[in-house]
Amino acid sequence: MNTYQTLLYYCYSPIENAEDFAAKHLAFCQSLGLVGRIIVAEEGLNGTVSGTAAACSTYMEAVHADPRFAKTEFKIDDVEEPSFIKMHCRYKPEIVHSGLRNPEIINPNLQTGKHLEPTEFMEMKDQEDVVILDVRSNYEHSVGRFKNAVTLDIDNFREFPEKVKELEQYKGKKILTYCTGGIKCEKASALLLKEGFADVYQLHGGIIKYGKEAGGKDFDGKCYVFDNRVTVDVNAVNPTVVSTCKNCGKVTPKMINCANPDCNEHFTQCDECGWELSGCCSTTCMEHPRKREYDGTGYYIKVPQPVNYEKISKRKHKNFPPKETV
Repeated sequence: MNTYQTLLYYCYSPIENAEDFAAKHLAFCQSLGLVGRIIVAEEGLNGTVSGTAAACSTYMEAVHADPRFAKTEFKIDDVEEPSFIKMHCRYKPEIVHSGLRNPEIINPNLQTGKHLEPTEFMEMKDQEDVVILDVRSNYEHSVGRFKNAVTLDIDNFREFPEKVKELEQYKGKKILTYCTGGIKCEKASALLLKEGFADVYQLHGGIIKYGKEAGGKDFDGKCYVFDNRVTVDVNAVNPTVVSTCKNCGKVTPKMINCANPDCNEHFTQCDECGWELSGCCSTTCMEHPRKREYDGTGYYIKVPQPVNYEKISKRKHKNFPPKETV
């Protein structure tokens, strides 16, 4: 019986003193014994946390009790063990890095594409006047995507605004955007509307909710997630594998990080090539002096680097020069 849960959520809602909130929220999560990764910005929250079912329930109740986050929707997965090792809650300029920071230009609280529930999305996606648009990065859609989806050649979501001009040919159609949990679509669909796309929609709750409520029909492959599970199953109706091993071309659903920490590329690799290359994407990376030990998973815990006290001392003296002696 599973005793742990993993919660995926986001909420666009203004937060004053966001840096202070992040520090207090971290302490609260730690008090519950949760592990995970939360990003806090003036525009809201974006998180994935994991812990016991009781701790997760307490956390959701606390978030909903705050009027700013009462509308937050949690995607809940039962897991056999926590999906993270540590708890991180950090302040950043945006809760998803897009470069669209000015709320007077793009504000998900004021305008986004029309939200489609999973069953509505399923009914619309195959219509002739519809284009399904994947707004995720290359490493995400390479391991799984909707049938016939338009994908963009981007390594990070912050590149999305530059790619909008490549979508001009679809301006007369209905654009159905989707991503992992919905957060990227909030800004992507808003930007499309601003750029003159008249009929824009987004999959509410993203791929994860679609899998839970619509059985994942016609989603090929697996869904990339940002925790130590790396990918999760979505399609229980007509599943298939679409990703291939970067090294030999064999069909495989397995995605890993390169064992060379300076590379750390997300890529798909079969077990045979994984052991042959020690979890590296190439023989060159195999020779790296700091290559991490491969255990078959391709997931690595970030190891804290030694504190550089000399650098800290220099910085302190720069900011607080020694007082003159009399």
